[in-house]
Amino acid sequence: MPEIVTRHADPDALERLVECGVDVRLARLFAARGVTDAAEVSSGLPSLIPPTALTHADNAASLLADAIAAGKRILIVADYDADGATACAVGIRALRALGARVDYIVPDRFKFGYGLTPEIVRVAAERRPDLLVTVDNGIAAVEGVAEANRLGIAVLVTDHHLPGDQRPDAACIVNPNQPGCEFPSKALAGVGVIFYVMLALRAELRARGAFADRKEPNLAELLDIVALGTVADVVKLDANNRILVAQGLERIRAGRACAGIAALIEAAGREARRASVSDLGFGVGPRINAAGRLEDMTVGIECLITDDAQRATELAGKLDKLNRERREIEADMQESALQMLEGLDAGEDCSLTVHHPQWHPGVVGLLASRLKDRLNRPAFAFAAEPDGRLKGSGRSIAGFHLRDAIDLVSKRHPGMIERFGGHAAAAGLTLSVGQLEPFSRAFESVAREWLDPAALERRIETDGELTDPEITFDFAQALRGVVWGQGFPEPRFTGRFAVQGTRVVGEKHARLTLGSGSRKLAAIRFGEAGPFPARIDAVYRLDINEYLGNSTLQLVVEHWSPAA
Repeated sequence: MPEIVTRHADPDALERLVECGVDVRLARLFAARGVTDAAEVSSGLPSLIPPTALTHADNAASLLADAIAAGKRILIVADYDADGATACAVGIRALRALGARVDYIVPDRFKFGYGLTPEIVRVAAERRPDLLVTVDNGIAAVEGVAEANRLGIAVLVTDHHLPGDQRPDAACIVNPNQPGCEFPSKALAGVGVIFYVMLALRAELRARGAFADRKEPNLAELLDIVALGTVADVVKLDANNRILVAQGLERIRAGRACAGIAALIEAAGREARRASVSDLGFGVGPRINAAGRLEDMTVGIECLITDDAQRATELAGKLDKLNRERREIEADMQESALQMLEGLDAGEDCSLTVHHPQWHPGVVGLLASRLKDRLNRPAFAFAAEPDGRLKGSGRSIAGFHLRDAIDLVSKRHPGMIERFGGHAAAAGLTLSVGQLEPFSRAFESVAREWLDPAALERRIETDGELTDPEITFDFAQALRGVVWGQGFPEPRFTGRFAVQGTRVVGEKHARLTLGSGSRKLAAIRFGEAGPFPARIDAVYRLDINEYLGNSTLQLVVEHWSPAA
């Protein structure tokens, strides 16, 4: 049984927020998430941190502006996930609007692996570029940049991943997480970094008089793509990222999304006019990711850069088909993984390392995520390469920095890990032949050192109880107007209810009628048809049910137990 805990709202912060005019109900939620000033919940573009604060963004702008002025060929080296695809699309769209000669290349993850490797540099060199621009990768590409330098090709690295001990010898590196960069938002996704570089480039071109006889491109038109990549990469939605996402969602809801995102929202069965973070994260993002996981991310990038609605619809259909295939593969892999883990007492181990020779390398990250959620342990899932090496993807729990843990394993066991990279919550690596069991033991050793028993217990954080007058349609609407997500979790509340009615919908979901005092409240429990006891203690979200043109309040029950 998970532990139910209530977030603490700092009373001084709560008082300041209310004094600034923030609704007291929202102020309580904001204060419990560390917000101390009303400016931190602003969603207006003027509140965005300026690009001048991002170290080397000005150098990158000068490098790109010089390349545009000289008519040089720019080639973007993309990544094969949604962040990399959206970052590439932002770079392509912005650079073309700013007058650049630019194209892109996406490494085949099954042939070249991740990032700017020497092999992909040699492939890129066949296009005869003058400047390579990495997006969502490059900070670990020491050998790849060296190869580009040997071939006389300059490299601009734009990335957000944590750097290793050695940084590449690139012409310029823009990364908020590199040493010496004091950019306040360390949580920028790769798409956020390239968006900032494009803002800096536009400012540089403006200073050079490039727009004296033509209109400046409106880079805000790219914010729907920026929002998608930011949400899909599950980076922390700090104040700056919330502005990027809020502005992007505003464009989508107003019908101003690019053709590709509009088509993907439709393919996902969502409504653009009511688009939410959830729609981007669970509807659109997986369809973009499916291309990189199973085939080639080119189809995802092409969907995001086309302005032809018919072509966007065709490409979105291909991505939707790939996503269905991905779900089938993942379901089979998850079943086999859970069979492997049957009988495992999760309390005995602090980590999970799993492998099966038939697993698909493009879906092991999703499997690791499922296992992490199910057992609340840092988890790695591995798939085999044709040459016997293993490629793994990992996901972590709160309080365990996955990339740093892999770094420590690599230092303790030289030669075990060929390459790795990632964040606190997610990482990827390649193991040398025969190193699965040694890695599993080494990873478990670090997990035991860093995690105490309390960190391994499942906890559900809530915002406490709502009074009956607070459980309203208007409050649900107010909650929907806020950008919630990773690091700024959507509110969940607790309450005791009488179960006054149930009916099964969609074969495995339950429509509930819950009694609270004299009120009857509509609720739904997904993935569980019942039965339910007469009274329950529930953890729930306030939601709005939209059906046949009607909008009504409903509670989404996320956890329940019989009332004592």
